Amino acid sequence: MPLTTGALDISVAELAIASLFIAFAGAISLWSRIGLGKSIFIGAARCVLQLTIMGYVLSFIFGIASAWVVLLLFCIMVAFAVRIVRGNVSEKSIPFVLPSFISMLFVYAVVTSIVTGLIVGARPFWHPQYFIPMAGMVAGNSMTALGLSLDRLLSDLKAKRDLVEMQLCLGATPVEASQDIFRDALKAGMIPSINALAGVGIVFLPGMMTGQILSGEDPVLAIRYQIVVMFMLVASTALTVSMVLGIVRQRCFGPGMQLLLRRPDRPQ
Repeated sequence: MPLTTGALDISVAELAIASLFIAFAGAISLWSRIGLGKSIFIGAARCVLQLTIMGYVLSFIFGIASAWVVLLLFCIMVAFAVRIVRGNVSEKSIPFVLPSFISMLFVYAVVTSIVTGLIVGARPFWHPQYFIPMAGMVAGNSMTALGLSLDRLLSDLKAKRDLVEMQLCLGATPVEASQDIFRDALKAGMIPSINALAGVGIVFLPGMMTGQILSGEDPVLAIRYQIVVMFMLVASTALTVSMVLGIVRQRCFGPGMQLLLRRPDRPQ
């Protein structure tokens, strides 16, 4: 019996069968009384709605192939990524939304353009079939790392305020007084990407590689694409996190080099 090649169609009925996985997760939440059932079902509904809308949007964009439309969608993707980052950071007294948006927009655009134009060889480099999926992978990977790093930086500066202020009083600059905290925050953001880099291919097969193989592509070509993607994700995470942390750290100190974050035991 010959093996099936190419992507197989999934009907609505088969999607309904897949929804049983969500039902199982909801049942476990109900059985264990952890109160996540509502979040699971709302998340599943949003997933279906958002992906369905995105499917039609991408079909439209692929059809018109306009650089301006691709740029607009790219900016919207980054804006939603920043919104998610903001929700993952508990400390809101230091403004970080605008620096995050500008840094993410710059890094994602540069890294994605290099990959699509120079490495993959897409012509033009903003070809939506290549640029949008690559940019989406970059944004989805680094926004989690950025939210984790920012939350770590701000919470540690707040918790270790006395130590930081003591170093400032002894003549240290804000950069010197917060250097260890900055390094820990940067490390916290980069570790997940590095762990994924070490485990790919043995522990798990990433989504892009799996999708290409399911669509009938040569596994060797799929592997080459995935290597590029993994390297791209590590670089974009390192660049984005380091840039944003550097800018936000400066904003944590006033003109007189005083730390602006309030003590944890004081009301906001």
